[in-house]
Amino acid sequence: MAFIFLIYKTLQAITTQSPVRFSGAKHTIKFIFFYILCCSLNVSAQQNNPDQQTQVSGRITEAASGAPLPFIHVSFTGSSYSTTSDAQGNYKLSAPGLFSEVSFSLMGYLSERRKINPGQANTLSVKLRYTQTQLKEVKITSSKNKRYRNKGNPAVELIQQIIDHKEQNRMQSSNYLQYDLYERIGLSFFNLSEKFMNGHFFSKYKFMLDSTSKINGQTKISLPAFFSEKLSENYYRKNPSKSIQILKAQKQTNILKFIDTTGLDIYLNRLYGNNVDIYSNNIFIINRQFLSPIADHSPAFYKFFITDTVKNAAEKLIEISFTPRNKGDILFEGKLYVTMDGSYAVKSCELNVNKEININFMRSLKIRQDFKRDSGRYFLVKSDVQADFGLFKDKGMGIFGDRTAVFSNYKLNTPRLPEFYEGKDQQIVDNPNQNDTSYWAHHRPDTLSGRQATVYAHITKLEKMAAFKRDTWIASTLTGGYAAVGPLQLGPLGSTYAFDSQEGSRLQLGGRTTPALSKTIYFEDHVAYGFRDKQVKYNLNTYFSLNQVSPFRYPRNYFKLSYRYDADLPGHSLTVIPEQAALTSFTTGKTDFWLYNKTYTAAYVRDFENHFSFNIAFRNWNQQAAGALQFRSNNGDNKLIKNLTTTELELNMRYAPHEQIIQGTEERHTIRSPFPIFNLQITHGFKGVFNSTYTYNNIDANIYKRFYFSQLGYADITLLGNITTGKVPFPLLNILRANQSIAYDANAYNKMNYLEFVSDHYIGINYTQAFNGFFLNKIPLIRKLKWREFFSFKVLYGGIRDENNPAVSKNLYLFPEAANGSNGTFALGSTPYVEGGVGIGNIFKFLRIDVIKRFNYLDHPAVSPYGIKLGFRPHL
Repeated sequence: MAFIFLIYKTLQAITTQSPVRFSGAKHTIKFIFFYILCCSLNVSAQQNNPDQQTQVSGRITEAASGAPLPFIHVSFTGSSYSTTSDAQGNYKLSAPGLFSEVSFSLMGYLSERRKINPGQANTLSVKLRYTQTQLKEVKITSSKNKRYRNKGNPAVELIQQIIDHKEQNRMQSSNYLQYDLYERIGLSFFNLSEKFMNGHFFSKYKFMLDSTSKINGQTKISLPAFFSEKLSENYYRKNPSKSIQILKAQKQTNILKFIDTTGLDIYLNRLYGNNVDIYSNNIFIINRQFLSPIADHSPAFYKFFITDTVKNAAEKLIEISFTPRNKGDILFEGKLYVTMDGSYAVKSCELNVNKEININFMRSLKIRQDFKRDSGRYFLVKSDVQADFGLFKDKGMGIFGDRTAVFSNYKLNTPRLPEFYEGKDQQIVDNPNQNDTSYWAHHRPDTLSGRQATVYAHITKLEKMAAFKRDTWIASTLTGGYAAVGPLQLGPLGSTYAFDSQEGSRLQLGGRTTPALSKTIYFEDHVAYGFRDKQVKYNLNTYFSLNQVSPFRYPRNYFKLSYRYDADLPGHSLTVIPEQAALTSFTTGKTDFWLYNKTYTAAYVRDFENHFSFNIAFRNWNQQAAGALQFRSNNGDNKLIKNLTTTELELNMRYAPHEQIIQGTEERHTIRSPFPIFNLQITHGFKGVFNSTYTYNNIDANIYKRFYFSQLGYADITLLGNITTGKVPFPLLNILRANQSIAYDANAYNKMNYLEFVSDHYIGINYTQAFNGFFLNKIPLIRKLKWREFFSFKVLYGGIRDENNPAVSKNLYLFPEAANGSNGTFALGSTPYVEGGVGIGNIFKFLRIDVIKRFNYLDHPAVSPYGIKLGFRPHL
């Protein structure tokens, strides 16, 4: 009104100064003034009439996929009244006054304005489209470069309030908790080359392509590869701590038939955050431990800023933005929406990462979580994690993964009967596989996008195609190492050719049967020939499965009969690293101590669901020295002993609580976790049984555990010990685990020569610390390389009793001497063996170089204090 009145006075002054010129315009000016005044008064009356309410509600979705859009800003145009959509895209806005237009906006989407009926209750659902305009980086500068400080920062003070109120807000603070969980995870390939998609090979598979995928805000053509859904009931007891998950239904399909995908869904769920808890100090995702932005010590690693306030009819939220102090560290950046009702709870959060983070192959990571207040606590209602990976940061084919979890039907402090909590942590109902589409339509608490809804039908069609079966066979042969021929698998193909100093060139042919031949009886055999030693070697195995599960699968429950004749290095068979087999062919120093082992074994192997397993075996073992190795009596006559025969009963026990595994074609791979792994092996030798010449006992034990230290990475620690009782020659003592190859072995002594040390008792510790680039990320030029630091330290203390020392006691074998380039054998003395190393990893994303120093026993032949070891293994 003041502005309009000012305009009127200005016009009046002008006409007064020029009465002749403006006399005809006076009446026109007055008319315009009064018209504007009336319109203004009318609008003001409409928008400030407290007796009339305008209300609008509805749902906001993404135009292409139909997915709900949360955090959309909804307001009456030209007013201060606004709200935001919830996790399901629903919104409701009500305010006093007569409003005729409502606006919808969010960064990254095209804004919309819609007409509504003023003074009424309106229902309006809208679809927003992605904007094709990419925002450029905005830099804010000032004349003074103000240094960021925690002290006096209101954002940090607010974060501290959130930290102080964590226990009263998080749902795990209740004594008993129950909820239903729906999990969905999908995997797709995108950025496929035009040449590939339009080529002859892929022409028959084009129906699988999806042209509506949204990846990082852009429409991409993708190839769905894996899709899985699960429904479960979950129960939690605080004291004593107990968590139980009961799988109620599941459905899964994938085109990754060319690899062994058993356990793939477990790995993907872990990779994409199967337990992203913003209230925990650390969040484990993408095989890394991220520090939560509301961890107890997060202000030491993050910068916080109050960037906005959001107000709706129910509550007022404060938007806090955060970013890492050092962008290379394993930290998030994003936003928190915090309640201002005195509870200081996280209502929703957006967690992303910056492009400089020290994680390989990851192009983006986006996490969104929404919480709902109930019974004074905030319960997680939805969690969505998206990440894409590729060999190159900004181009080339990529893999996009999306994991959605919906939580519902929370029940607080309603305990079950005490015996219920004595059950297994992971339980499965009978026949959980549900392939019925109507079942999932009824029980699924979240709506599938159009792309997701077609995955099942497309892959089912794909699996029926003869061309797909043929292409899958070729791919599985190349990746799995076995070629399937009817009920047989020929391989492993990687062992077809090898070379060593004893055998020369070695050719090997082998294979095994599958359940297609028999679900009870399995055979696994190979035959090999060395062109230098002109010896035929063989390994014949027969398995009798008691649970009709292949002996190469979990859980195992079988009897085994085997006969093996082959060449080995003493103690070396334990140090071969399958992933680095090529490197183990290159050694430092001369390796000329060999054995020909002939072994008959009868064994029983059993795995239990709690991941306790045992293996009891009865074995007759004949060792024949070869190469420069000789078995000679120490009784003064230096009699050459042709071979050594023993009969043993061996019990191996292993316990890996809460273990999760990925099944490979030849072995299982443990997904690393904070839980320890226990191993115990007890062996008894019988004298006089099947030509056995010695009675002895051997007890070997070790405990492995990974410790996570948040920003300082993780440490792998192994405690080990061994004792041998009875009088035995050196081949039956503990031949310490050495490594003369140029490949680094975390479980071996990398500066120890083969057969250099023997003992009948020892204890030791192996410690390896991976810092994940924590220190190198702070060096300006180095941090762009994303190298990672490693530190290792190994100590072994033990010795040999006089009764087993050929220099003191008779009726034993002389230790091999250093001659003709061989290194010789020694007893581990009273001084512990010590070696340590520092390494740089992630060089070119796959190379690791370690410098190892040996601290003692440097007077032994062919020993140097320093050595370099290499490792070739890509890591995230």
